[in-house]
Amino acid sequence: MNPRSISTSLGLLIVGGVLAIALGADLLAPHDPFAQDLSQRMIPPRWMDGGTPDHLFGTDQLGRDYLSRLIFGARISLLIGTLTVVTSGLIGTTLGVVGGYFGGRTDDAVMFAITCRPAIPLILVALTVVALIGSSLTVVVLTLGLLLWERFAVVARTTTMQIRNLDYVAAARAAGASTAHILIREILPNILTHLIVVATLEMALAILLEAALSFLGLGVPPPLPSWGLMIAEGKDYMFFSPWVIMVPGIALFILVFGINLLGDGMRDLLGVSARR
Repeated sequence: MNPRSISTSLGLLIVGGVLAIALGADLLAPHDPFAQDLSQRMIPPRWMDGGTPDHLFGTDQLGRDYLSRLIFGARISLLIGTLTVVTSGLIGTTLGVVGGYFGGRTDDAVMFAITCRPAIPLILVALTVVALIGSSLTVVVLTLGLLLWERFAVVARTTTMQIRNLDYVAAARAAGASTAHILIREILPNILTHLIVVATLEMALAILLEAALSFLGLGVPPPLPSWGLMIAEGKDYMFFSPWVIMVPGIALFILVFGINLLGDGMRDLLGVSARR
């Protein structure tokens, strides 16, 4: 087995494991992640002095079980990553396919939007949205989804331009197929493999951005157990109890690392399939 296959398998194992934990959070969590007990606050993990078997990863500043919050935090991270990718993917793919297929002024307008999007600062937009609407899971997903579509658009536009004049597309056009039929049934299935690779990489970015926004108080509102929010809540205790930021920080690193490994492996695998 070559190193690339090993890294892909490792990424699949990590992402699959986190997904299984997220789906089975209600069964796996030993405690209620929202239950507070101030008499049990800041208990260290089991492997440290003062740890107890009842709280394997310790408790936070409100006495909530850290392992339970970590398990439910996996659900929040994957949910935000998935919904963000779906939202941004729909926007970016639609713009890219339309611009790449029609060309001309339509393509110019799409390229103008793609060029302008990186000029919009994510944090500033998030600050504005939270100030006007308030912080919630829906707001985070919509904010990230509306600002992370340009990679989908670039890839969809480029690949659409490469195949729009191929024989099967010309045959469908000559047979009288509608434009919508050509775009949905002929173009989209043949660029889907490229978009899947982009989706894996964008999911990792969305999870990191959600953690950053939650750390700044602009993301998922408490008491939802977001990993970024857990890091933000623990930063005041990091010098005396460093595990309060190390535990969610390591979990976040492992998940993003796994998604990137899986995305790189899928890129190589689908690239080889496309060349064949």
